[in-house]
Formats: sequence, C-alpha cells, structure tokens
Amino acid sequence: MLLPYYKPGVIECGCDEAGRGCLAGPVYAAAVILPPDFKNDLLNDSKQLTERQRYELRPIIEENAIAWAIGVMTAKEIDETNILYASLAAMNKAIKALKVTPEYLIIDGNRFRNSTGIPYSTIIKGDGKYMSIAAASVLAKTYRDDYMNSISSEFTQYGWDVNKGYPTKVHRAAIAEYGASAYHRLTFRLLP
Repeated sequence: MLLPYYKPGVIECGCDEAGRGCLAGPVYAAAVILPPDFKNDLLNDSKQLTERQRYELRPIIEENAIAWAIGVMTAKEIDETNILYASLAAMNKAIKALKVTPEYLIIDGNRFRNSTGIPYSTIIKGDGKYMSIAAASVLAKTYRDDYMNSISSEFTQYGWDVNKGYPTKVHRAAIAEYGASAYHRLTFRLLP
C-alpha cells in the first residue's frame, strides 16, 4: 500500500529515473506533484507493473497531477559525466521544469545532488513506498520506452523495441556483430 506523502502539509514532489542500467539511449527522470487526495489502486513501482498497466496509468497521472515534468540526459552526456551524476542531473532538470514549485522533494534512491535549493529526502525503494515517486517512475519509464521505440526503427538489429537498451543477450550479440551505434554509452561495458 503506497503512502500519499512523506511530509504532510507541504507541496511535495516525487522524483525517479529510468534507464540507468541500459547500454544505449538516454536516462529519463520524472518529477510529479500529486494532489493530497490522489488515489489509484493500480499505481505502484513501474517495475512491478506490466507495460500495459504503465501506459494505462500515464494519462491518469498526467491529468490528475498538480504538476509533472520530464528531464533527460543523453548517452553522450552520460559518457561525459557518469551514469549516477547524469541520473541526478536528469532529476534536477525535471524538478526545475515543473510549472508549480514544490516545497519538498522525495527522491528515489540513496543519493541526490540538489541544484534546486528545495529541501529533500532520499528514500531507498521509494517508488514502492510513496505515490508521487511511483507516479514519477511510471512517467520516466513510459517516456523512455517511447523514445527507445522511436529510435529502434533506425537500428533494428539491436532489438531496442523489445529490450529498450538493457543488456540482454540479443542486444550484446548485436553489438558484437555490428559494433556500437551513436546511441550507445561508450563508457559502459558493452560486451561481456
């Protein structure tokens, strides 16, 4: 059972990312401010949901949220910093893009480099504990999946429409055969 908020009585924003463990494509983050009375029995950590459930939830989250936004860091930007810093930068981008400024942030994970000036708490496995983080996980995952689907037609050999850039056997076999694309993270171990 997800909790509605971490800190009652403030405009609270949940934040999560998707695509950290991928070999290709950007990392996406989402920031979501839900109304305090928001309820949805299906909402959960995006990893616990089917693809169909995630896409069913996305318009519900977008229509009901007080505010939501997406932040993206490209594969090149990931290679220029590292995946942790790029993930945190994507979160900061998402928070700064919100049309309503939150008073408190709850961040999935155990680290955050805050460039917003807004007070925050990091919450390990927060996407399975708090509604706004779960909602952010759904948006980050579905928007990233949309992007990977859109570029998969350009590079069909990698199977991104199925693996979304994660290190599957098919993906690694394609890298071994065809080499890396412009979308691969060159600082990652692309081959086992």
